[in-house]
Amino acid sequence: MPLEPHRPPRELLTTGALALAVVAVSSSAPLIAFAAAPALAVAFWRNMIAVGVLSPFAVLRRRAEFRSLVTGAGRREGMFCVLSGVALAAHFATWMPSAKLTSVAAATALVATQPVWQGLIARAQGRRLPAGVWAGIGVAVVGAVLATGADFTVSAQAFTGDLLAVVGGLFAAIYTALGERARVTVSTATYTTICYGVCALILLVICLVARVPLGGFDTGTWLAVLALVAGAQLLGHSMFSYALRRVSATTVSVLILLEAPGAALLGWAWLGQLPDPVTLPGLALLLVGVAVVVLSSARTARRATRVNTAVPVDAAPIRD
Repeated sequence: MPLEPHRPPRELLTTGALALAVVAVSSSAPLIAFAAAPALAVAFWRNMIAVGVLSPFAVLRRRAEFRSLVTGAGRREGMFCVLSGVALAAHFATWMPSAKLTSVAAATALVATQPVWQGLIARAQGRRLPAGVWAGIGVAVVGAVLATGADFTVSAQAFTGDLLAVVGGLFAAIYTALGERARVTVSTATYTTICYGVCALILLVICLVARVPLGGFDTGTWLAVLALVAGAQLLGHSMFSYALRRVSATTVSVLILLEAPGAALLGWAWLGQLPDPVTLPGLALLLVGVAVVVLSSARTARRATRVNTAVPVDAAPIRD
């Protein structure tokens, strides 16, 4: 069974994009908590506004690429972009309601199973993840559970919420895996425009069917939505999508777990919500697990560079 596909060396720009993405997505939970609007409505608007920001550039500069994805040789990659948007909508539609049915802590802990699903998807794709990566995933997930102080309760409603949170983590992994496939040849701007557009359309249908209000919010809520677009969406999800060109989906999924300590710090600084001292060991374990995954992946990449002199499987030209 082959190792993870060889990727070009991580550049400083990619490292910076990942760091920026972690900081940006860390603002998501505090902003959603601040916004006085239904979570699904917030999810719709953050994707819809992001498409409005990205589409003028993408359509003008990537017109030929769009045509190729629709009618040309790139139709397979275009389908990956569309399916990624479907998976992202499914993630929002399952995880956000889960926090209403079970505790926020339990929902956060269970959606943190994303790296486990990501590893299983990689395995199903025929990739052999190093033992160090699996160990790091396990430590990071346990740390995320402890850091959230998850309080699982036994009731039909809580069980439904817990199940939705797990499914939300699965769809987040599918979204990242499909994005990894699409980003082999599709530019960041084109991929994110299609993905967010499909996601927004599906969420709009869900909101209309469920009669979720999409307007009538106060100024502070709209400002929070705009901050989500600028931060968690454009600088968070989009930068993770950019990094998928050079970093595996499994590593990205583990790095996303850093949202937990980041959100805790922002919640403390902005909302005055002091982290419970009991969660500190969990945050420490989370950081250790992330470090193990990153270092193990880097060591495997260096070994592959020395041994494998063939053309990388994802070395097709790309325009970022």
